[in-house]
Amino acid sequence: MDDYPLLDLFLTMLFFFLWVMWFFLLFRVVSDIFRDDELSGWGKAGWMIFCIVLPFVGVFVYVIVRGSGMGRRDARRAQEAQSAFQDYIRKTAAEGAEQPSRTDELSRLADLHRSGALTDEEFDRAKTKLLA
Repeated sequence: MDDYPLLDLFLTMLFFFLWVMWFFLLFRVVSDIFRDDELSGWGKAGWMIFCIVLPFVGVFVYVIVRGSGMGRRDARRAQEAQSAFQDYIRKTAAEGAEQPSRTDELSRLADLHRSGALTDEEFDRAKTKLLA
């Protein structure tokens, strides 16, 4: 342990943390390039080449030039996902509300049995099938 002091350990951890942050930023920029609908195909190719050939400069220039748009696009995507989720919930809830419950079905069967439309045997079979 004498040949690796505590300060060197902290610096190593700092560099490792910065390296992980760098990859996170790189993947975020690349995903934003491909998800941007306003950017043409040639523009996407140009930004990708810039980020591959000069990764540090390319990513930092992209963040400076188009960084504010990244936040707006992410917020718009999150809002669209939230509204799609809410629409799905509304649609599913509406489909569930249209189906009669077991108690409604039993009540309907009892009414049919009382009116004489169903015999005792038919009523018992339908009730058993409904409750199964």
